[in-house]
Amino acid sequence: GPDRDIPAPDVNTDERIMAWIMDTMSMHRGFTVPGIVTGKPFSVGGTLGRTGATGRGVTIVAREAASKIGLSLTGARVIVQGYGKVGYAATRLLAEQGCVIVAVCDAAGAVYSEKGIDPEALKRFSESNGTMVGYGEADAMPRSDFLKTPCDILVPAAIESQITKHNAGDINARLIVEGANGPTTPEADPILRERGIMVVPDILANAGGVVVSYFEWVQDIQQYFWDIDEINQKMESILVNSFNDVYKRSQDQKIGMRDAAMDLAVGRVAEAIRSRGLYP
Repeated sequence: GPDRDIPAPDVNTDERIMAWIMDTMSMHRGFTVPGIVTGKPFSVGGTLGRTGATGRGVTIVAREAASKIGLSLTGARVIVQGYGKVGYAATRLLAEQGCVIVAVCDAAGAVYSEKGIDPEALKRFSESNGTMVGYGEADAMPRSDFLKTPCDILVPAAIESQITKHNAGDINARLIVEGANGPTTPEADPILRERGIMVVPDILANAGGVVVSYFEWVQDIQQYFWDIDEINQKMESILVNSFNDVYKRSQDQKIGMRDAAMDLAVGRVAEAIRSRGLYP
């Protein structure tokens, strides 16, 4: 229900499945309950900007993180693992920021181009062929070599446990921005930190989707919908402020960004408990 559990799309689910869930629950209630799920089609109470929100958030956080390590996005070499909704949106938006997309991979294979890959052309080819394998404007490369590709920014946007203790030493990036959930294992984190690679954790880097899902719920509850500029501005404000809070905690405590995010989160829960007490 809109005041209980509120599902949203993830791997192998989409807008249509969210509409099915909303419709099923609404039939049981006897009236339409749009706030019961997020990520719905706009025509049935969804919000503008939800489809690419996670990738947009990755781009915003990558920009903020790059500025902290003295990396200009103009000309920055980027590789993106995964070319679904998150990977594609991040690739397109990073390219718009001036980045050069040198390598992209999907479940079937990987492509590389020293001069850069056109995200839109790759998307069209991938949709037509069901994979990016065979894309003529870039060279094929083994997926096993993908994470070793020299770059400035690595965006793992596929599935979990891709960066492990076995390959963390081979990562050749200055910055990792986690678009997927849990792409880096706990054992890999200290290896990356020791090598001076900044890792922006998933809980922060891919939060754009969750933030806009919250916006969708708010709009559904109020039955008042916002335009795309307002949605993007509100999301950017939240993500930039959150990034700065985590980065400051990381610097103050001399810990990694993942530990800093957890430290902040636990601290906020603890403060809430202290403030309100425990009942009964």
